[in-house]
Amino acid sequence: MIKNIVFDMGNVVIRFDPPAFIARFGVSGEDSEILLREIFQSPEWVMMDRGVLDDEGAAEALCPRVPVHLREIARKLIAFWDRPILEVEGIYPLIEELKGMGCGIYLLSNASCRQPDYWQRVPAAKLFDGTLISASVKLLKPMPEIYEKFFETFSLNREECFFIDDSPANVEAALYVGMPATVFRNDVARLRRELRAAGVPVKE
Repeated sequence: MIKNIVFDMGNVVIRFDPPAFIARFGVSGEDSEILLREIFQSPEWVMMDRGVLDDEGAAEALCPRVPVHLREIARKLIAFWDRPILEVEGIYPLIEELKGMGCGIYLLSNASCRQPDYWQRVPAAKLFDGTLISASVKLLKPMPEIYEKFFETFSLNREECFFIDDSPANVEAALYVGMPATVFRNDVARLRRELRAAGVPVKE
């Protein structure tokens, strides 16, 4: 029986759209491609999620790789990509409904050590019973160890949890360690059907 719903954060609870973040600064074309590649697709971004590099360290490593005229924007993207935060459409009512049904609501996400600061500005954050962030445990999804750490931290039975992530690799890892899971494809109506199929009686 499913008792706990475990959410990823980016593109499940909140939008994580690097091209849109870059466009906020009026950047397009080749410059946009450079910032996308050198910031959001960089090893340093992953290192921030692993908790071994902070924002300032990432900026110092990344900025020399972008043209001079983009360096200030690069720093702002690293520090302020989360302004404003936008929730995925339809996800708040679903989380609220699940909470009202008595389900435990948890977050398991790859994110940097700055996550607790901006998480407070996410409207749904107040509905969560617990969060485990990759940077805080120096582990990354889809490593099996981060899922095991999650179960241990909150004393949860894996078979009583249902995991929702937009990454097939992360969902596969959850299934591998014995946690029911589904890939979220920006379709809350479909997610509701999948939850009902798993025995969670949410509304249609």
